[in-house]
Amino acid sequence: MSGLTARIHTIEGWPVPDAVLTVTDLTGRQLARAVVDATGVANTEPLPAGVCTAIITAPGFAPVAQVARVGADGSGRLGDVVLASEAGSNPIPPPGPWTIDPVHSTVIATARHLGIASIKARFAEVSGRLNISESLDKSTGYAEIKAASIDTGIGMRDDHLRSADFLDVETYPVISFSGSGFRRTGGDTLVMPGELHLHGQVRPIELDVTYGGFGPDPWGGVRAAFHGEIQLHRNDFAIDYNAMVRAGIAAVGTAVKIDLDIELVQGEQLPQM
Repeated sequence: MSGLTARIHTIEGWPVPDAVLTVTDLTGRQLARAVVDATGVANTEPLPAGVCTAIITAPGFAPVAQVARVGADGSGRLGDVVLASEAGSNPIPPPGPWTIDPVHSTVIATARHLGIASIKARFAEVSGRLNISESLDKSTGYAEIKAASIDTGIGMRDDHLRSADFLDVETYPVISFSGSGFRRTGGDTLVMPGELHLHGQVRPIELDVTYGGFGPDPWGGVRAAFHGEIQLHRNDFAIDYNAMVRAGIAAVGTAVKIDLDIELVQGEQLPQM
């Protein structure tokens, strides 16, 4: 049996499947709670007849409260409810494929050195695609990094990082991430779970993402920007060599922070510039 029903969507008409419909009586006592499904529809259990308050909330969106009337059969209809993004948040990109632009994307790995400073390494070759669905939780992504493209600015150190002591790029030439589904944690903050393939190991990870928005570029295309962060541990990926550990000195820390500044172009091909 149906109670109070509503179809909840964004200003652009996309469903908000992570929204929650909470129903209270006029004193504020909760009567029912329903999570919106993948199509954007919420449906509570039957409710007491009369007037109640419906409150719709979702991460990254301003809450909406409406008065609703429930009939003698315990059902009622709110109809379409539009959720607007919170102040400072950006509308998500249009659905479809978005291709990583390697020229305007950066991947930086940062590790502690001798416990007092940081070493930063840039991976110069990154590629991949983000497939935006009409619902963020159904979007997928894939990124690929050429391990040999690591660059710390010091050739001898880069050669050592490429060696079998660390990345072993001859055996494992590619670092890749496959993600499926975004979860909103705030206005422009998201989490994408997925699998990281690194140094012959596969580990589940959750990538913290900040979305920067989308808009036209000077070459007639449309671009979107994302920043991703995650902290990894070398030992999780069988990268456990440390030439100075035997001497009792930690040369390179086991924790490595990864920062990704990714710019994507709408479509399956990068434009000619």
